[in-house]
Amino acid sequence: MRHALTSGLLWFSAIGCGLIGGLYFAFSTFIMTSLGRIDQAAGISAMNAINVDILRSLFMPFFFGTTLACAVLVVLACLQWQEPGTIAMLGGGILYVAGMFVVTVVFNVPLNDQLAATDPASAAAAPVWARFLTDWTFWNHVRTVASTAAAALFIVAIAAR
Repeated sequence: MRHALTSGLLWFSAIGCGLIGGLYFAFSTFIMTSLGRIDQAAGISAMNAINVDILRSLFMPFFFGTTLACAVLVVLACLQWQEPGTIAMLGGGILYVAGMFVVTVVFNVPLNDQLAATDPASAAAAPVWARFLTDWTFWNHVRTVASTAAAALFIVAIAAR
């Protein structure tokens, strides 16, 4: 039973991390650059709209479901230390939970909240937007790398099993 549960969670986590990493990759490679090139008020408004819509999208069940699955994989790795692929499974789970979930909660969400509280047309929005473009994007790069590396580690764990 535990073997089937672990295998299912590994597959779900590999796919979930890959999907989420792909979304973050899009933001890191061209979406944020594009938002930064348009008018400040339009960029802020667009990002605020994205932040509202993402909370109502299919992204959220994958965001929380993948995080929960990765946390469970960390626990399972500690319980089945001798099994093949356990180190990759443990590493992927820790990397994803810390590098994606914790980074999102500690860095990206507060920046989103600060941007949402800013009047896009005001002069006071300029430094907030400039900081958002650099800081949010930096932390998004971290999330991209963590999600992608976790997906790769879960694939290694699947292959080793």
